[in-house]
Amino acid sequence: MTERSAIIRGGCLLDAAGRSATPADILVQDGAIAQIGDPGLAAPEGVAVFDASDRLLMPGMINAHAHSGGNLARSIHDKWTLELLLNGTVANVGGQTLEEKYISTLLGALEMLSKGCTGCYDLFYEFPLPSEDGIKAAAQAYADAGMRAVIAPMLADRSFYRAIPGLLEALPDPYREQFATAQALPWQAQLDIIAQVMRGWAFDRDRITLAIAPSIPMHCTDEFLAGAAAFTRDHGIGFHTHLAESRVQAVYGRQRYGRSPTAQLRCLGVLGPNFTAAHAVWVDDDDIAMLADAGASVAHNPGSNMRLGSGMAATRRMLDRGLNVGLGTDSRVCSDNLNMFEAMRFASYASRVQGPDHERWLSTPEVFAMATEGSAKALGFGDRLGRLAPGYRADIVFLDLGNLNWVPLNDTTNQLVFAEDGTAVDSVMVDGRLVYHQRRFPGIDMASLRRKAQSAADRLRGANAEMRAVAAALEPVVACFCGALAREPHHIHRFTGGEIA
Repeated sequence: MTERSAIIRGGCLLDAAGRSATPADILVQDGAIAQIGDPGLAAPEGVAVFDASDRLLMPGMINAHAHSGGNLARSIHDKWTLELLLNGTVANVGGQTLEEKYISTLLGALEMLSKGCTGCYDLFYEFPLPSEDGIKAAAQAYADAGMRAVIAPMLADRSFYRAIPGLLEALPDPYREQFATAQALPWQAQLDIIAQVMRGWAFDRDRITLAIAPSIPMHCTDEFLAGAAAFTRDHGIGFHTHLAESRVQAVYGRQRYGRSPTAQLRCLGVLGPNFTAAHAVWVDDDDIAMLADAGASVAHNPGSNMRLGSGMAATRRMLDRGLNVGLGTDSRVCSDNLNMFEAMRFASYASRVQGPDHERWLSTPEVFAMATEGSAKALGFGDRLGRLAPGYRADIVFLDLGNLNWVPLNDTTNQLVFAEDGTAVDSVMVDGRLVYHQRRFPGIDMASLRRKAQSAADRLRGANAEMRAVAAALEPVVACFCGALAREPHHIHRFTGGEIA
């Protein structure tokens, strides 16, 4: 069924807050939910009928933080901190052709759809600069998959080695000179590229749109951050950055600014309803209050936070303060998959190892709300995505209740968060159109995509061999220098193992 108008009959509608599912029919018209009613709901004559018998119907989840550029470099490293990842970024995800950028994005989109995720905030990476052709290649991939996306090209005018005070000087020759002389394009010119892309945007802005992602505050000059904030306000788009992701960032951020990076962003006029802070692990109560008072959002990435040893975000404190929290997977490079069911389970479990008071743990309805309505708000779609309700877009996931994850069926919401792993996803609808039907992608040649993806990964390994050798040579220096920074005193603690070893 490809029609955007249909009647969905025989399904059970999820009530996450009520921990139940109720038989209901859904009338979809022009890609939106027009009506929800009891079984037998009247429908216009001749409308297509979709049989959802023995299916649990839930809103499509939304990934609040992902990186399509990393999809071909899945699981390339084992014991890797955030700073070691940044040291190896160009070596592992750089050098992609336009076709490889398309393939990488399409891979991620299909993985997310097959796991019940219908939209994402994609912090799109190109080295050394975002390009109009590259951004459009990513957008075309999402369009071909039938998925929603906010594409936010990552920008910076200061390199990783320059951003951390003293790191450049600690590099051995000849790398010190190499990175000291490297210059980024002026930030005004970077924003001009985005403006040019926006002027020529031919994609449906209700489905695929643009934002910007100054990568990490300390990787950008203050002038850049203030200018980027003004740019997003002028163009009505989102601003997404990695904020206080690691203890290293928290320490050197205060060294640079004399206050927290969050406080610095507030002083520069960056914080606002269009602002999303990825991770926000090492924020304190004052930072949380600043974000909440500004109407900003946090993209919580528990899998990546644990994978990179970044720590446990204080999500309960954020929710208590009224801060909107969405849920993300981060990249295949640093969390290995794009499975929002796993992200929900990790978010729940991570909240439980931070203290013995079970009343402070995240409940399963709270986690589900983060993965749907919270993420929708972070993407700027809060008034039309994240719920199954009249007036909302028909982004619907059909879960097979015959799957062993649901046998026996006890508490619907608990099983969704704790037991479901994506294998029960039978079909997925976006804007009333089936983009994943009975575990197949209509119109997508998966065998061909697999061959192309493997060929691209093999080619990139060879093409980036020299850069990988440089990254490997610098890894001990980066690990030692940043490890020392991470051991410096800091007023908050976000690790579960007591004192830093």
